Amino acid sequence: MSRAYGVIARQVSHVTHLINDLLDIERLVSGKIRLNRQPLDMAQAVRQGVATFIGDAHLDRRIDIETEPVWVDWDAERLEQVLSNIVTNAIKYTPPGGQIHVSLRAEGGDAILTVDDTGVGISPRLLPYIFDLYVQADRTLDRARGGLGIGLALVRRLVELHGGTIVASSAGEGQGSRFTVRTRLIPAPDKFALAPVPQERRAVRKRVLLIEDNKDAREMLRMVLELAGHVVYEASDGVSGLELLTTERPDVGIIDIGLPSMDGYQVARRIRDLPHGRNMLLLALTGYGSPADVRRSEEHGFDHHLVKPVDPDFLARVIHQTVGP
Repeated sequence: MSRAYGVIARQVSHVTHLINDLLDIERLVSGKIRLNRQPLDMAQAVRQGVATFIGDAHLDRRIDIETEPVWVDWDAERLEQVLSNIVTNAIKYTPPGGQIHVSLRAEGGDAILTVDDTGVGISPRLLPYIFDLYVQADRTLDRARGGLGIGLALVRRLVELHGGTIVASSAGEGQGSRFTVRTRLIPAPDKFALAPVPQERRAVRKRVLLIEDNKDAREMLRMVLELAGHVVYEASDGVSGLELLTTERPDVGIIDIGLPSMDGYQVARRIRDLPHGRNMLLLALTGYGSPADVRRSEEHGFDHHLVKPVDPDFLARVIHQTVGP
């Protein structure tokens, strides 16, 4: 029974992964995919991602990893998706006992992520089309390697969406393969980092107005804020949020940009026009984090631009170091 359960669980996981990849391909093609880009310690992200495979007791391939300190402007979830697909592909086409080497280094102004394997390699005939949708290696020798051929197509589109490139190379069949991702470096964000908040200041309670139309997201943020000791006033739209502003006089406003009827920019403008709102700390809450999005938030009166999902520690530091006791 336990063996059957294991087979079913693996198949469900496999099908779920395929469905998610297909949905992401559809979003990419239609231009609907949303990136949560922010400064990212790529070395740490790569080590954590590869650790998932190394920790698999059933994996009979050797995986080595070598990294240098590298920071990039990426969506952390999408980087994990890219790495997972490339390493999974290497495992799929590397026989038991083979080796996979993952490396990350800085070269000029770029971060270079490379995944090498000692697997079956890629034929010269297939190599030019390896990133095309629904293309995969010959399955006649081992049908267990089969799939829909969408993983590498998804990887290429995600890398390009972040302004990077990916190339595949191989000396030929039976001689392994190499996948190389190249993306722009950014400076380590030390100058943007906020200092740790002293424990005594963490206990200072603030009055926070939270305007978010998504119920689940609003409840999660409310819990985070209340656990930090703050008093939270919730609203699902701009009109009710402005009503709370006049009655509760909060210290902080966290406002979702994509609100119905009156968007977050309009709400921020209205708040800044009110006497109490001129000195409030206003935080924009959005799924978009490009430099243009940040500038637009600043132009509409926001003090900070928060990209979902919000890091609780970063939120705590922003509130405590910007709003006086």
